Amino acid sequence: MNQDSILQHIQSPQDVAALSFRELTQLAQEVRTYMISCVSKTGGHLAASLGAVDLIIALHKVYHDTGDRLIFDVGHQAYAHKILTGRREAFATLRQEGGISGFPKRAESPYDAFNTGHASTSISAALGMARAKDLLHQPGHVAAVIGDGALTGGMAYEALDDGGDSRLPLVVVLNDNEMSISQNVGALRRSLSNLRASRNYNRLKGFVVKALQRGMVGHRVFRRLEKLKNRIKRFVLPNTFFEEMGFTYLGPIDGHNIPEMVTLLGEAKALERPVLVHVITQKGKGYPFAESNPEKFHGVGPFDLQTGTVAPGGPSCSQVFGEELLRLAREDRRIVAITAAMEEGTGLKPFHAALPERFFDVGIAEEHAVTLAAGMAAEGLRPVVALYSSFLQRSTDQLIHDVCLQRLPVILGVDRAGLVGQDGETHQGIYDPAILCTMPNLSVYAPATFGELRAMLRLALNRNEPAAIRYGRGAMPEGAQEEIPFGKWKQLLPPEDVTIIAAGPLVHQALPVAKGLSCGLICARFYKPLDYALLDDLRRRGTKLLVAEENVAALSLYVAAYCPELQVLPLCLPDGPMAQATVERQRTLGGIDEQAMQRAVSALRRK
Repeated sequence: MNQDSILQHIQSPQDVAALSFRELTQLAQEVRTYMISCVSKTGGHLAASLGAVDLIIALHKVYHDTGDRLIFDVGHQAYAHKILTGRREAFATLRQEGGISGFPKRAESPYDAFNTGHASTSISAALGMARAKDLLHQPGHVAAVIGDGALTGGMAYEALDDGGDSRLPLVVVLNDNEMSISQNVGALRRSLSNLRASRNYNRLKGFVVKALQRGMVGHRVFRRLEKLKNRIKRFVLPNTFFEEMGFTYLGPIDGHNIPEMVTLLGEAKALERPVLVHVITQKGKGYPFAESNPEKFHGVGPFDLQTGTVAPGGPSCSQVFGEELLRLAREDRRIVAITAAMEEGTGLKPFHAALPERFFDVGIAEEHAVTLAAGMAAEGLRPVVALYSSFLQRSTDQLIHDVCLQRLPVILGVDRAGLVGQDGETHQGIYDPAILCTMPNLSVYAPATFGELRAMLRLALNRNEPAAIRYGRGAMPEGAQEEIPFGKWKQLLPPEDVTIIAAGPLVHQALPVAKGLSCGLICARFYKPLDYALLDDLRRRGTKLLVAEENVAALSLYVAAYCPELQVLPLCLPDGPMAQATVERQRTLGGIDEQAMQRAVSALRRK
């Protein structure tokens, strides 16, 4: 930072609040420059955070009192908030082991009011805080910042319905980065919003309402005026939906005009009732490469600052899954693809381009995605639902009630299964086996190679029953192209006194260990069903079993329950959250790396 830098003097919202509008504009430029420089080295969610810089500065200008609370939905747009709240220097450690999180985290800063990482939670949390402040007579105001993408989640509407009815001083800021502003309509809307947010207007309105409600004549006049107002509102105002839910709607407003936002946010805060402020922003603002390709820079690895290029990588599990699904869909017109706002992340972009009429992106609505698939399956289609493991958790009830109990042929592509690295604890795909393996009529597949992933997708689609196929974030070995018998594991090395049963990515980690320590090795291609015939053989041999899985205990529990007379040692992740680091480092921290596997084999042999 040079000597004229404003950013180097900012440690809190109070510091932001003391700046002039000219200084705030300069601060926004400095924050963007610093953010781009840091993220180019660490990777991260850049486009959304660049778009929200001006909005966050305006929010800090208005919400700077000790009791004020800002809640950021998902949190991937909150990098400017981190930089401005005492974490400027630490921002260089973003998403690194021991560094700051890519998402808001209460343990990291008193200015992070609520942990976020999944979408559509902010309004519920903010309403909860507003209610707590009301009941405990605590000072301060609460605002939730939610993107238009997160507003596709049903939980957001549940919270809006409750929040509008609460009459509490809750401000919801809708950060809309998908639509442009019409100059003429925008000016009209701004004028209406400024009028309706004005304290003088609202005082006058309250006085008139009270006066008209006195007496029969006044009451009749009031009812007629109210009907007239509602008709005008429906004709002129841009979105009466929020008004009908009990929120005063203000906007839309230019999300890169700091003075206008400060004025409107200040008026919204002063209204002391539920208000929704509609702000229009541009993803990637301030970095041309992110502006022109916001999807690429939504979640990006380290990149070249001057060219915006990211180092090329090999094929990923998501890419292979999407390619194979498209190939199979061209052979079978019953196959359809469904995802929840993760078209590119789940590898379904080529499917969408080739078969748009059979591709369905439902927005951030995992519950709806699963039941939608169930309805399709009930009418003869073969739906494949591709979701990240950490987001699939939301659809647990729908999976049990709508898919599994009816034994409908819905196939789940469980992407990002296992450890995910720098996204940290909110995104780890380590819990789904413990959930999925308990569901009736559901088979759970665990490919260890690209060849197995392709073969398992074909197998699952042909079996006409519910299935989940788990695969990780990165790459796998290519592996042989072979048919896979349902429910059968693969013996890679013959059983010995200690035999390792490994699933998914740990199969390849276990191979050198098993060879070096003369162990048997079995690739558990299915979490469910178990290969009972193979386990019966191991029981007869009396071998000791080491069950290795890159998740919390699931496979090991079922193996131990089926083989109670054998010594079964689980090698799995602990119950506690797994912090951000590289996947290799997370395996070490979680006690499932190669060295841990070697120690476990030695421990079994000593028993």
